[in-house]
Amino acid sequence: AGWKLLFDGHTTQGWRAFGKPRSPDKGWVVSDGWLKHEAKAGGGDIVTINEFGDFEFSFEWKVAPGANSGVKYLLSEKRGAVGHEYQVIDDAAHADALRGGKWQTGALYDLIAPSGGKKLFPPGEINRGKIVVNGKHVEHWVNGVKVVESELETEAMKALIAERKFKTATQFGVKAPTPILLQDHGDEVSFRNLKIRELTR
Repeated sequence: AGWKLLFDGHTTQGWRAFGKPRSPDKGWVVSDGWLKHEAKAGGGDIVTINEFGDFEFSFEWKVAPGANSGVKYLLSEKRGAVGHEYQVIDDAAHADALRGGKWQTGALYDLIAPSGGKKLFPPGEINRGKIVVNGKHVEHWVNGVKVVESELETEAMKALIAERKFKTATQFGVKAPTPILLQDHGDEVSFRNLKIRELTR
């Protein structure tokens, strides 16, 4: 049905360290079918080798208690790991999440809080995420529920960005081909069933 696996469950093939040509030699491991970042093990963020334009990206994840991570897109290595972020975090225990909805699971990090109706399973249990970028339209889903919906490059979005931490990031929120990034925030987080379907318009 047009889906492509981005993780084969056995190797880190198709991924590399952000800003580098190869996978990191520490931090990220493959364990029992999961692509796992070990707590405080370093390694940095990792990105897909390929870039994508319009897409639907589906993934499963689980976090350790108190952990923080994220999935980023609409980013460019020229400006560093700054891009739109689907927040992946322990909503109940991590200090960032306790700041409010804009920093909780499924949020468009620091910009748009997830809507009500989100069903989130606790640390150690599996959650399902989905990111859709179709033209200028963006969606975040958590466990089958759409929690964020936004339009890129609108006056409303530009005004929102201008109020937040990304206001000085050149080209932030501008539509362009992008890799998918898995964040090393220093904590234990695991991903699997990473798959993408490119959309035609």
